[in-house]
Amino acid sequence: MFTKRVKALLSSAKADVIYITSPENLRYFSGFTGVEGALILSPKEQLLLTDSRYLLQAAEEAPDFAIVDVAKTKPIDCLSSYHPKTIAFEESYVSAEAYKKLCEALPDCAWQGIDKEILLQRAVKDEEELACTRKAAKLADEAFSEVLPMIKEGAAEKDIALALEWSMRKGGAEAASFSIICASGVRSALPHGVATDKKLEKGDFVTMDFGCFYKGYASDMTRTVVVGKASDRQKKIYETVLLAQETALSVLRPGLLCKEADAAARDVIASAGYGDCFGHSLGHGTGLLIHEQPTLSPRSEGFLTPGMLVTVEPGIYIENFGGVRIEDLVYITEQGYENLTHTDKRLLEL
Repeated sequence: MFTKRVKALLSSAKADVIYITSPENLRYFSGFTGVEGALILSPKEQLLLTDSRYLLQAAEEAPDFAIVDVAKTKPIDCLSSYHPKTIAFEESYVSAEAYKKLCEALPDCAWQGIDKEILLQRAVKDEEELACTRKAAKLADEAFSEVLPMIKEGAAEKDIALALEWSMRKGGAEAASFSIICASGVRSALPHGVATDKKLEKGDFVTMDFGCFYKGYASDMTRTVVVGKASDRQKKIYETVLLAQETALSVLRPGLLCKEADAAARDVIASAGYGDCFGHSLGHGTGLLIHEQPTLSPRSEGFLTPGMLVTVEPGIYIENFGGVRIEDLVYITEQGYENLTHTDKRLLEL
């Protein structure tokens, strides 16, 4: 699997050597899960450089790579040994200081960015990546069901967020895939309202956005409920968001422009009179990072292809009133899509 990924990158890079240093790409191309290391990829050999803390781990996790101890051989010395004319590197990850040192050490070498090629490659998931993501989504679904009884008047946002994370962790998750959002009442109008000590009150919208990492791959889902009975205004907002999401889901297919998916949801919300209340993009890819390619936004020029994972998460946010977001994680198939999120989306009045 990893050899296939390396060959694909070498084919698209058009450079003598590829230099990889970000933890997520170390894992993607070699299987190594340590947080300190580097990959040097060439048509002749593949090296994984790390320090004494990770040498045994690297040999176990990346058997297709020659393991190099950085205490004995520095990355720059390895790169120099190839006498490269061009080196491809992750331009958005390498710091300005590190880049300056690399250029000084290899002044006759041309450095070219490779982020675009890597992001496009990682956007299409294989069966193993899909299986990990499906499990991560299942853990999130199960966490919501488990925590639902505690969502009531007097419960603290932080306690709900902690309970969601604990449920996913005990089910096998490595960690939450981001700081869990639990925002209630007027705070639910904050799209990224991380949980606070605020207590839930009768009549509150409660928006919960959460997910987890399972074997390195992230899930992401959002559900919004009401504490007690929903008002007519709350019902209208909720049903508008639900219709927007269902409309967007109905058009998902290979070849669809990402901005067309966004427009399908955005048009529903605008037609209901809430166009100014939906400011963020419809969705994003997931993978080894919670936000990956593609992006379902009005500005995206990309299109969907089989194997992509995307969130579909329209929302309406009204200052000093509250907000609603409904989010599913879906997999683009040859025929359309598979929804990996199975929690009911009918409005719950708790």
